Amino acid sequence: MTSTPSTGNPDPKEVKVLTPSGMLGAGFPAETVDRGIALGADVIALDGGSTDSGPYYLGSGRPKTTAAAVARDLRILLRAAAGAGIPLIVGSCGTSGTDSGVDWVAAITAQVLREEGLNLRVARVYSEQTAAALKERLNEGRIHPLPPMGDLDAATLDDCTHIVGMMGHEPIAAALRAGADVVLAGRATDTALAATYPLMKGMPPGPVWHASKIVECGGQCTTNPRAGGVLATIDHGGFTIEPLDPAVACTPTSVAAHMLYETVNPFRMREPAGTLDVTDAAYTALDDRRVRVEGSRFEFAEQYTIKLEGARVTGYETMSFSAIRDPHILARIDTWIALMHEVLADRVRQTLNLDPSAYAVDLRPYGHNAVLGTIDPSSAPPREVGVMMLVNAPDQATATAIAKIANPLMLHLPTPDMDHLPSLAFATSPAETERGPAYEFVLNHVVDIDDPTELFRVELPEGAPRD
Repeated sequence: MTSTPSTGNPDPKEVKVLTPSGMLGAGFPAETVDRGIALGADVIALDGGSTDSGPYYLGSGRPKTTAAAVARDLRILLRAAAGAGIPLIVGSCGTSGTDSGVDWVAAITAQVLREEGLNLRVARVYSEQTAAALKERLNEGRIHPLPPMGDLDAATLDDCTHIVGMMGHEPIAAALRAGADVVLAGRATDTALAATYPLMKGMPPGPVWHASKIVECGGQCTTNPRAGGVLATIDHGGFTIEPLDPAVACTPTSVAAHMLYETVNPFRMREPAGTLDVTDAAYTALDDRRVRVEGSRFEFAEQYTIKLEGARVTGYETMSFSAIRDPHILARIDTWIALMHEVLADRVRQTLNLDPSAYAVDLRPYGHNAVLGTIDPSSAPPREVGVMMLVNAPDQATATAIAKIANPLMLHLPTPDMDHLPSLAFATSPAETERGPAYEFVLNHVVDIDDPTELFRVELPEGAPRD
């Protein structure tokens, strides 16, 4: 089967964006995509990653999702795009949008295309940045911190294992104009993926960016987030949101509420090109399933900026997990935690001749206050607590050695007023699990640029037409 997505009407009155889910590999009902195609979708767009799961995926360049899940989703979407003759856009490929993440998704895509007999032109848009190039821009005064970060030090750039720039819609649009049927992009704003095609077709930026924000997580703006994706119909006066599962509804509340998601201000949201302002937006139920939104605006910034994300290794971790059900200890769990730190530090000093400044031990009592910490409203003793210990040291061997020194303490440490050794319970055997390198985010900065595409590299398939 071969098919080439059409460029469509050069001056349409409306553009329909199908977003099947919040992330490639998360899964969605295939029939909801079929329904979106039947409703006239002009483009399929979805996110392929996130920083929600922490710095490991950017730092290591490894994906969060499994290849089988990504292939399953891509098979459905590539068939749908080819059959309907519409483009498919995936951004933040491989979870963090590294170059290796784009190549990973591209390899899966190529395999699915071969198996399905589809002839689609696939473009890759790379977003990784080099420390050397960014240091030049830093010296030119073109990199600025976002709160709560301070000014960037050049050494921080050198420390990063991977750095990505968060692209807007322009590099993706460049790939589509150059003849791509499928665009696999590196790190991008979630909204840019859905915004690209309607902006290319002349839809107004206010409704486009607002609709793109609402659909970025698929069905999360509906009454049942697990039921599948949504279809946004964008025109010159606003946009309409419709769920793709007939049994699910969008309401003015469910749609408006998504502006609260991952935003500092629920009325204003910054994109590379400017700021979406929904202060005057009106949300109206067209029927019991669809919502119409009007009044959104987009304010173009004087300076176009690209956000940088970077991660570096902080050390190597070993984890141990013990369960406590002893009511005497649980009534004094904070005392036990403090004593654990004190006794372990003393034994590590005696055994390895290391001061606490040379390593870090994090004890998290799940079931007590491991999630909320000191703001936990509960004051009653917990029934049982799982204590997770994370040891971070400059090398794996040292981290594991410290965890092994802690082993008898995690199993038998009494509180100071106990005259016997309690028996706690390890969750695994062996009790120590080596987690390898640990990472931290160290970049929350923006770089001033003159051309929205200058930090990104587009690789086109052989034979694709160029501008």
